[in-house]
Order: sequence, then structure tokens, then C-alpha cells
Amino acid sequence: MRVSHQWLCELVSTPDGQAELDLDIDTLAERLSIAGFEVEAVEDLAARAAGVVVGRVTSREPHPDATKLSVCRVDVGGEEQLQIVCGAANVRAGIHVPVALVGTTLPAVNLTIKPAELRGVASSGMICSLAELGFSDSSGGIAVLEDLLEAVPPVGTAVGPSLGLDDQLLELAITANRPDGLSMRGIAREVAALCAARTRFSSSAQACPDEPLQAESAAREAMEEGGLFSLTALGGIRVAPSPLWLQRRLEKAGIRPINNVVDITNLVMLETGQPLHAFDSDALAALPAGAGGQAQPGAIGLRQARPGEPFTSLDGEQRQLSADALVVTYADKAIALAGVIGGAGEAVHAGTSSIWLEAAVFPARRVRQSARSLGLRTEASSRFEKGLPCEATLEAADRACALLVELAGATVQGRWLHRRPQQAQEPLLLRRDALHNLLGPVLVEGEPSDLEDGRISATLEAIGCTLEASDEGWLVRVPPARALDLCREVDLIEEVARLVGYDQFAAHLPDPIEPGGLEPAQEAERRLRRALCAAGLQEACSFSLVAASDGRIPLANPLLADYGHLRDQLQEELLEAARRNLQSGQGGFWAFEIGQVFQQDGLEARSLLSGVICGERRAGRWRTSGKPALPDYYQARGVLQQALTALQLPVEDRPLEGHALLHPGRAAELVLEGRPSGCFGQLHPSRAELLNLPDSTHLFELDLAAVLTAATRRNRWQPAFSPFATVPAAERDLALVVPTGTRSAQLLQVIRKAGRPLLEQAELIDRYEGEPLASGQCSQAFRLRYRDPRRTLTEAEVESAHSLIRQALEKQLGAQLR
Repeated sequence: MRVSHQWLCELVSTPDGQAELDLDIDTLAERLSIAGFEVEAVEDLAARAAGVVVGRVTSREPHPDATKLSVCRVDVGGEEQLQIVCGAANVRAGIHVPVALVGTTLPAVNLTIKPAELRGVASSGMICSLAELGFSDSSGGIAVLEDLLEAVPPVGTAVGPSLGLDDQLLELAITANRPDGLSMRGIAREVAALCAARTRFSSSAQACPDEPLQAESAAREAMEEGGLFSLTALGGIRVAPSPLWLQRRLEKAGIRPINNVVDITNLVMLETGQPLHAFDSDALAALPAGAGGQAQPGAIGLRQARPGEPFTSLDGEQRQLSADALVVTYADKAIALAGVIGGAGEAVHAGTSSIWLEAAVFPARRVRQSARSLGLRTEASSRFEKGLPCEATLEAADRACALLVELAGATVQGRWLHRRPQQAQEPLLLRRDALHNLLGPVLVEGEPSDLEDGRISATLEAIGCTLEASDEGWLVRVPPARALDLCREVDLIEEVARLVGYDQFAAHLPDPIEPGGLEPAQEAERRLRRALCAAGLQEACSFSLVAASDGRIPLANPLLADYGHLRDQLQEELLEAARRNLQSGQGGFWAFEIGQVFQQDGLEARSLLSGVICGERRAGRWRTSGKPALPDYYQARGVLQQALTALQLPVEDRPLEGHALLHPGRAAELVLEGRPSGCFGQLHPSRAELLNLPDSTHLFELDLAAVLTAATRRNRWQPAFSPFATVPAAERDLALVVPTGTRSAQLLQVIRKAGRPLLEQAELIDRYEGEPLASGQCSQAFRLRYRDPRRTLTEAEVESAHSLIRQALEKQLGAQLR
């Protein structure tokens, strides 16, 4: 937002309202920046014309050695006239022109004027065009002051003030929550609040009574979504160039002047923040819905565009619309892209004599979609996208009507209006204690004290709020211009702090100050990350937004089409990362990721731990004499187990079948505390071939919530003291013949339970299938260690415990001694 310092001072007066506020640009920029309106740049327009004076061309002679050059004598108020060689075709004797004297620097064209000799003729200075002074200019000739100014200044005086180059511009960065900052009135209110001043805005009477807009029901419903849609008919218009003051005001804001009608709509937009658009009503009357040569308000509509619908915009571009575009229609023909740009066929031109002035509020989301669908962003769309209050729309239309009557000779003929039923705004309760507790004391003469009630109320009233005292504080009614920003009590508190000045508040630390810390689940997650990294895996982080696929939740307003859905799993992204790493020459990719996935059922979000062990671990080549060694199923499973053991997690593996990503015979379900919590297995051969990954690629996935719940059980991490054994242990091996479907975990569970209290340790040491065992049977061998911490066990005691274990295995699982 480009803000003119002169225009701003016209809108803000001293506290007594008698004079314009005199505030230098540097102080103003500092206060706005501290208050949250970042000043990106300050431009002094006077620098564009420093050293440029008014000159009068007293004579013009053709150059003796160049047909396109002229030798001019120019009076600039000095003792002698200057001889200047000029190449413009429109230079002639008797006109007043801007003259850059020798030594002048023109920043618009990065040129310093020096004495020169052109084709043998001396030249001392330069007659300037508008482009060389920083204005938009397509004429290609020099600036003739008689054509630009109502009164030409005396010869020799600075030309800058006459052309509006005595102003300073602020380039402000407006945040999304402050749409009022995209208007001069909004910035003026802000400055008045910061400087304890007053605003003075031009007020316009209601142009005419309004009538209901009798549009079709679908169009009225679309209009109600935005809040308001109005058309004001004006006739007797004389389209002509705008007055110089209006053109300069638009140029300072970066808008090119067109004609008085269009320029007035742009001026009102800059002043109030409300975009307006003027339709040539005679052009509308020529469309099929016109009756008796008159445009009919009931033919106006608002709908989504049809895919491929043609539309020619004001910039002359032929566009093909999509269903995302919201269009204003007349007789079902698109005449404007709502809130973005108008149509060329219904635009105001030199022959226009009557117009319909559109003043509306369109839904911010739909305007944003329309602009993005065409890759087109305008001054109007940038304001609609941030949201506009309906309460200021008709006021802006009345202001435009008053200017059209004054500057274009217009006559107001009528107004048609459709608006959403208004609801009474509920006041916000601002509690005194909540404000003091959140902001703390202010410094008054170096001493901290609570902010006075009078200063709080004065600060909020300065931005247009009305306050009613209550027992707890105040009931605050927010002005419409700030209703989108000030919605909660904390917003009001923030506004007070911002306008009083954050630097005015004392340091206010919590009392007492207590150290913080991590929750048990947070600490467990950190330990898990460190354990996985210690096991040789690297942590990866992938996008939570992915491309479309079955079962994925779409975003309503994605930034990119390829990232328009929420991810529903982590493993695919890890496999893609593995493929990219191996294609780039890496020998392996061992990685894990902890992140959220989203399911369509109830929009549920789950946190998962997923990982991939693909290829070799390069750091381990020293053990294989530099040769690549790919991990098999059990080695990869041991890597995961190493990490889980660090959290003292008891994990049981059970056979898993039917998993789409895993090998049908090399996959396990991971059971944690008796509940299935994840899976581990080798990547399915077909997927490995599709992704060009080695067969020894292994995946794992665990429900993070289940892992953290198990890891944070009471005393899970509490170290327990166990004295060193002072008596010898007795070891026995136990080989059992069981069906091949019997899991070692089942056998170990029975062994540990039956061997109490003398059994100290049990572990699987061998598993065998084949001759001489029968088909469908296997042998599993366990090593058991017995010990009594108080004394040495006798052979009979060991055999007794060993016999109980064999009996329990035979009874419960049908195991036979091999």
C-alpha cells in the first residue's frame, strides 16, 4: 500500500480539529512500524525533480547537421538564455517546459545532466518529458506545461510542486488481518490513534433511496453469501480526462489515470478501501434482456462460470474461464469477473453517457479462487480477498456518486440493493484484570504502575470503538472497519498494547519463576529418536501435503494442485526417498520419520513411526573388507529391536499376511503389551521391482501413541539395583519338537512362567526344519539358566525345575522333547 504523506495529513487533524497534523515522515514511519504496519520504503518525490525548473522556449531552429534535432533557446530566469539541443517532435517556440539544469540528476532514468555537444552544437541542459520525471507517459514527446497545468508557474521556479513532486510516499506492508490498512481512511484512523489526533473525512449524503433488486433467486442467494450487492444508475455523464489533482493522487498510489469516471471509482477505492465498478448501461441495454432500449436491473446475476466460458477482460485479454471463477452476469452473459476485473464490452469509454455503478461485497474465498484460476491479481481482488465490511459499501457508493456529480456532471437516477439480513453485533467484554494480567504495568516516570482506565478507554475510542462501563471492565462495540480483526477479548488487549506502545510496558516476569520441563511422552519421544539414530537410521521429514489419491482428504483451497491432499501414510514417501538416494549413487538408505497421517473417517489424525532399511549401511563396510553386505530379515529386525530395547519395550512378533506393501512370507505383526501396534517386514517383490529397489528392503511402522504409552509406564525407566551374583548358575539346553506354526514367543512365555522362581534367563538358540523331523514339525532349542541368589543349587533342584518346564510345555502346547 503506497500512502501519500500529503493526502494523509489532509485526513488527520490536530486534537482540536483546527489544522492539519504536522508530523514529519521519519517519525510517522517509526510509529507505524512499531504499531505493526511495517514501512518497507520511504520515497521522496522531490528527488525526481530536484534541479528541474520552469523554462520558456523562446526560439526553435532546426539542427544544421541532423533532421530530427532542434536547437532551442530557453529562458530559465537567468541572465542569459540556455541553448539546448532537443530531439522531441513537439517542441516549439512559446511553450513552457520543465528544464533540467546542468548538474541535475534524474533518478527516474539514472541520468546526470552535463554540458554536451550534439553533432557539433553545444547543449547546456535538457528539456524533460514526463517519463524522465518519473511519470507514466506514452506520448514520446517533451512535457508541455500549458497542457498539464491550469496555471503555469513563473519562469525559473521549481517545477516539482506544480507536478505534485513535493510529496513523500510510504510503502506499507499490510498484514492479512488488517484489511482496513488498504485504505487511506484506515491508515488515517491508525495515525490519529497513535498521535492522539482526530480524523476528518468527507461525508456524503445518501445519493438516493434504494429499491429491492429483483434478481433471480439463485443470484440473490449468491449475493447474500458476500453480504451486499448494489447498483446505482447515473445519467448525463460527460466522460473526460480527470482533473490534475485526481490524476496525481492516483499516480502516487501506482494507478494509471484513465478517465474521470474510472478514476473516481479508483480514488474512492483508495480512500475507503471499497472497490467499485462502472458498467456502461447503454452497452447492457443492447444485450438481449434490454427492454425498450433500457437496461433492466432484474437481468443482473451472480454465478460460478461455466468451464470454458469465454470472457474478454478490460485489459483486452481473451480468457477461458473455469468453474472456480465467480462472474457477474447480465442476461446470463458474463460481464465481469466478480471482485477482480470488469469486461471489455461493458466498460466506460469516451462515448458513455450513462452508467451503473456496482458497489458490492463478494465472498473472500470465491474472489481468491477466481483470481487464482486466471493467474490475475488486481487492486480490487487484493482487498476483497482480505474481507470487507458491508457497512461501508453504500457509504463508498455515495462518495463516488457525489464526485461523479461534481466532476462528470452526472445525475443520480436510482439505486437497487440486495443485502443479507443484518444481525445485531454483540459487544465484547474487556475485563480490567485480564488486561493488567496479560500486559503488566507501564512505566510512568520510571515507576511501574497499572495502565489507567482513562487511557484504556481513550485508546479504544481513538480507533472508533464505543465503550460502556461494567463491573468487570467495559463492554466494547467494535466499528465495522475493524470487526474482522477485533473478535475476542485478547484482540482488544493486543490493540491497547499496540497503540500505547510495547516499549512503554515494564518487564513483567512470572512470579514465582518455576523451571519448565518435558512431559513424560515428550521425553519418551526424544529417547526414541535418539535410539533410532544410534541404531544407524537417519530422521527424515516429508511433506504432509501430497497429490490426490483414493481415500485422501482434499484441501478446500490448496496452494498447488500437486500438494492438495492430506497424506494418509508415511511409507510411500520414505520409499520414494530411498529410490532417489539409490539413483543418485548412494549405497543404502536407512531412515525413519515420526509424523501425522489423516484418515477420512471423522477426519482422524494419527501419529506414526515409520521407517525403511534399504541397502547397505556404509559405515559398516570395515567388517566386510569393503564389500557391500545387505541386511537380511533378521538383521534388519535386530536394528529396530535395538532401538526399542533402549525404551525397555516388550515387543512380540506374530506372523502377518495380506499386507499390500510387505512380502507375504516375510512379515510380522508387532505386538506391544498384548495389543497389535505395528508391523515389520521385507518389501513386496513387485513393489521393489517397480521402484527399482533391492530385494533386501525392509519396512516398519508403529503406532506412536501405543509406543509412548508403553514407554511411559510407571518405573519403566527407573533403574533397579540388582546385586552381582555370588553363587554359580546352572545351564540346561532344551530342544523341543513342535508344529511349525508354533511361535518361539509362545514357548518362552510358558517356560518363564513354569520356571519360576529359579529360572533366571531363557533364550532361543536354534530352530530347525527338515529330516529326520516329520513334515509340518520343527525343532526349537532354548538355553535356560537357573540360579538361587542365596545358595548353590543342587542337581536335584535343577532337574526338578527343568522337569516342571517340560511338563508345562507338553500340556499347554503339545511340545515333545527331541
